[in-house]
Amino acid sequence: MLEIIVTLVLELVKCLAPPTERQLVYLRWRNYNANLENLKAEMEKLKLERTSIQRRVSEAKEKGEEIEEKVEKWLVSANSIIDRAAKFIEDEESTNKRCLKGLCPNLKTRYQLSKKAETEVKALAVLGEEVKKFDIVSHRTIPEEIWLKSNKGYEAFESRVSTLKSIQNALTDVNVSIIGVYGMGGIGKTTLVKEFARQAREKKLFDRVVFSEVSQTPDIKKIQGEIAEKLGLELSDEVEYRRASRLYERLKNENKILVILDNIWKHLDLETVGIPFGNDHKGCRLLLTARDNNVLLSMGSKDNFLIGNLNEEEAWRLFKIMIGDDVDNCKFKSIAINVAQACGGLPIALTTVARALRNKSLHEWKNALRELQTPSMVNFEGVPAETYSSIELSFKYLKGEQLKKIFLLCSLIGNSFWFTDLFRYSMGLGIFQGVNRMVDARNKLYALLHELRDCCLLLEGDSIEQFSMHDVVCDVAISIACREQHVFSVRSEVVWEWPDEDALKKCYAISLLYSSIHEVSEELECPQLEFLLIHPKDSFVEVNIPDNFFKGMKKLRAVDLTGMRLFSLPSSIGLLANLQTLCLETSMLGDIAIIGKLKNLEILSFTSFDIVRLPDELGQRTKLRLLDLTGCLQLKFIVPNILSSFTRLEELYMANCSIEWEVKKANSERSNASLDELMHLRRLTTLEIDVKNGSILSDGFFSKKLERFDISIGDGSFDSSMLLGRTGFKVGRTL
Repeated sequence: MLEIIVTLVLELVKCLAPPTERQLVYLRWRNYNANLENLKAEMEKLKLERTSIQRRVSEAKEKGEEIEEKVEKWLVSANSIIDRAAKFIEDEESTNKRCLKGLCPNLKTRYQLSKKAETEVKALAVLGEEVKKFDIVSHRTIPEEIWLKSNKGYEAFESRVSTLKSIQNALTDVNVSIIGVYGMGGIGKTTLVKEFARQAREKKLFDRVVFSEVSQTPDIKKIQGEIAEKLGLELSDEVEYRRASRLYERLKNENKILVILDNIWKHLDLETVGIPFGNDHKGCRLLLTARDNNVLLSMGSKDNFLIGNLNEEEAWRLFKIMIGDDVDNCKFKSIAINVAQACGGLPIALTTVARALRNKSLHEWKNALRELQTPSMVNFEGVPAETYSSIELSFKYLKGEQLKKIFLLCSLIGNSFWFTDLFRYSMGLGIFQGVNRMVDARNKLYALLHELRDCCLLLEGDSIEQFSMHDVVCDVAISIACREQHVFSVRSEVVWEWPDEDALKKCYAISLLYSSIHEVSEELECPQLEFLLIHPKDSFVEVNIPDNFFKGMKKLRAVDLTGMRLFSLPSSIGLLANLQTLCLETSMLGDIAIIGKLKNLEILSFTSFDIVRLPDELGQRTKLRLLDLTGCLQLKFIVPNILSSFTRLEELYMANCSIEWEVKKANSERSNASLDELMHLRRLTTLEIDVKNGSILSDGFFSKKLERFDISIGDGSFDSSMLLGRTGFKVGRTL
């Protein structure tokens, strides 16, 4: 009855007072119900939109991207209004409260709630429209270098403070665009300029600081890439001069930027790299470090500062810090002081010797002092005698042959190297005796590398998978390797010659890095050779290796021809019965089926290989423990049951391959490999693979006990959190 009365009143008000009618319409029961239903519908729609945005935000965070501020604010608003609407609906029963002992609806409450529901519906709809504008929810961030955030490892010696002040004065002078710091290797130039950069950022002298190590073997593309990455600039894999132009234009957009080029050995053309300087861009300041002042002068740097050795007091202070013991109160303090003095005030000598002698006996301290005071070499390619002796002494004090072998091997594969490469060479050379599983060998190698780092003989790289060596340490290590292991090493040489026949017959390892190589001699008689590493300077030049090249290398255990564009793989490689590690890269014009003859092959890497079909002969290599096909974009076919024949396989890498995986069906022949074959590999602990369609994964596929994995499905990646209690070494987007 009351609803009829309300309707009659509304009709009357509509005629007499239209504005009032718009207010009283909230009292109508059907309007009230409609507003509630609209509220529920809009809330559910907004929940779906929120879920979608939250998923995109999670994906972006996993990639290390920063979320747009407007997206974060939208999520806050969406959460708030959804909570409000849910609470409103939950309390909706209050609209049915009646007065007069239930005989009369509470019109005041109905009016208020109906109007509020309509308001909330509009607010929900507005947020729903806003989300349609979010084409992107995040943007790439440029992570700041760790050393820019902390001065860990830097000691503020008095002799360095004045130099820091001079550098600051020079770089804040509007008329100066390039300055340099020079001094012998190991003197602390890099440490000093990094500390200046940290202080400069703290004082807001520069908006950006970018750092790149030039090194003895300048790689222009690498330098360009390092600078571009810190600017958030993506450089495509094009020719150097085009990359230089793009980098040049990008740097000109920066108002106050400091570019540090560290460890320059010879003249570097800044225009070739793409770095503006001087009148071209006065907002771009360059800070260079080199061993030779003439190199800095040739690059236009007039204000150059010499870094000298530490004085006795500073040297003793650093030595005590590195020892980590209470040397002042120990019984051989006087000998320790003499040892520190014998290091000549050179930081790298002080740190390596101090770490080598930690917890050593008095006899060992006395012997160390004697060796430092009577160095075996007067001078080694610019390395002072005391420095050479200190690093050699540190090498002698390394515990065990494994650690010494790893240290020398590090020096043969470059100043900066990847853990993966070192691991594969170490396995091939049989360095880890008594370690059966590859995952255990990995842990062992990490432990050894960290021990070398703690001894100051190794440095951490830009990632946990990368390590580096100080140039001086690397030079001394190569010298030791040449003397003790008969190693032949060539780096960054345009013209060089093979050793004589007698020297080659004694060779244990040959390392040719970043050097010109266009043709290899007919045959090298190297009966003792176990390790061969050739990384040419130009990977685009085709190199002809004759068929009989490997004939005289019967003991070879590890071969890496990465970066070589070969006419064909020499047939004599099939004679290498002891070969356990083989790494190849880029395209090869000839047949690679010869690899099927390598009976003891355990590690095979075909990264970025231009092959469409995996050789059938490879199925005979049942001893394979690691197979890497990463980046073989053309690889589409693998003969069925080849993968399942690798019963000893522990690590399989097939990211960025185009395998057209087939589904295994009863009583039907297949023309390609099936993912079910991987289920037969009982030793498999590491898997990296791309699957275009997740539906071909069998139900029991993820029951595999993987310890490290990256399973990419479609355009996304499988979420490793679905495998409880296991560790994924790369977690990307979920499909």
